[in-house]
Amino acid sequence: MSKLAEPPVEVADGYRAGRTLPFRIELVRQLKRRRTMVMGGVLFALPIILLIAFQVGGDPGGNNNRLNLMDTATASGANFAAVNLFSGAGFLLVIPVALFCGDTVASEASWSSLRYLLAAPVPRARLLWSKLAVGLSLSLAALVLLPVVALVVGTAAYGWGPLQLPTGGTLPTGTAAQRLLIVVAYIMVSQLVTAALAFYLSTRTDAPLGAVGGAVFLTIIGSVLDEVTALGDWRDFLPAHWQYAWLDAVRPQLEWSDMIQGTSISVTYALVLFALAFRGFARKDIVS
Repeated sequence: MSKLAEPPVEVADGYRAGRTLPFRIELVRQLKRRRTMVMGGVLFALPIILLIAFQVGGDPGGNNNRLNLMDTATASGANFAAVNLFSGAGFLLVIPVALFCGDTVASEASWSSLRYLLAAPVPRARLLWSKLAVGLSLSLAALVLLPVVALVVGTAAYGWGPLQLPTGGTLPTGTAAQRLLIVVAYIMVSQLVTAALAFYLSTRTDAPLGAVGGAVFLTIIGSVLDEVTALGDWRDFLPAHWQYAWLDAVRPQLEWSDMIQGTSISVTYALVLFALAFRGFARKDIVS
């Protein structure tokens, strides 16, 4: 017995799957959301808060004989920007990455608009690619916003000058700018694991807070495990173990070995989680 032919799928004239939910439209939608504005305001305010703290507290290196990166904060605008990155890399910068990548698909589900997007019709893979691209773009913008504002605020307060290194010596302003770009790029790569965790959880739940909070919680757990020295070499497989490898960029001689290893770990975890997100969402029953 011959199989009955499936009826052809009818689409409107001019429909192109690749043109649905364009990046520009999704980016504008996300930029207009209150959580984006609030997060931008927080990152904008942090350098000002640190500046006030240094103005009130005085010289950050005046009470100890050991010099570290924090103690060089008032040396120049470049140093102030580096200190802001050091202060935010451990936890603060995790939040916007988790927020922008975790509050993507889950927010549409919580608003009961996800099924209408797919019925538009927007192909599932297209929807995820658009959401992911916007989430990563906003995450990168958040990571860039902090040092840029800090550089402007620090230069206005402490002047434009070379980057004073905690190990001794200085880097010329041009070299310092290049090193800060390397730092931002590495922090973004190291945050890919948090982004992938948040994005994966966003495709599995209808609660945006669960996706964002879950990604932040697991990132914190990774940092806690990295402090357990009893784990020995197993810590090398934790992304958190390499989160401050960018400090090698603020040394007299730029060292790449730890940053390369940290990048390989982060990218590997991220690719696996992104693949799981796309695979799981392709098979998921969308009811909201």
